Amino acid sequence: MTLRNAWRRNNIGRRMNEAVRIFENRIIEHLKDHGHAELTSAHINLTRNLDEDGTRLTELARRASLTKQSMSELVDQVERTGLIEKRPDPADGRAKLVCFTEKGFEWLEAFHQSLEVAENEMREELGVAMVDLLVEALGKYVEARQGKQPDLAG
Repeated sequence: MTLRNAWRRNNIGRRMNEAVRIFENRIIEHLKDHGHAELTSAHINLTRNLDEDGTRLTELARRASLTKQSMSELVDQVERTGLIEKRPDPADGRAKLVCFTEKGFEWLEAFHQSLEVAENEMREELGVAMVDLLVEALGKYVEARQGKQPDLAG
């Protein structure tokens, strides 16, 4: 790697992306170790954006910054595991809600436990204060920039 291209390997976007990949892979690894091998890290983008009382596909796609077609494919994959299902939207009979099943809520609790394990490992490695500061700073950044990003779900 040349010095003039060093910025490509050492910038905040790349570091955040690498950290998310490592963090989410740790969650998936912990889930698998505890009997939940249903999903891969690719499916987390769906489950992290799915409300407990259900969410429309178009809203899932918007939240995940995916096209409707890409989110639809993820929904179909996860639906085959039995963790989610499509139900009629009571607010609009033509629309469907993507909802967790009972098995999905059990998986969600296991995911929560796995997330806590991954967070605790990060706190042990980086220190509690550093991780708390990171969460706070990223939260401020997201709040300030929310709504300023293009909508890719269209």
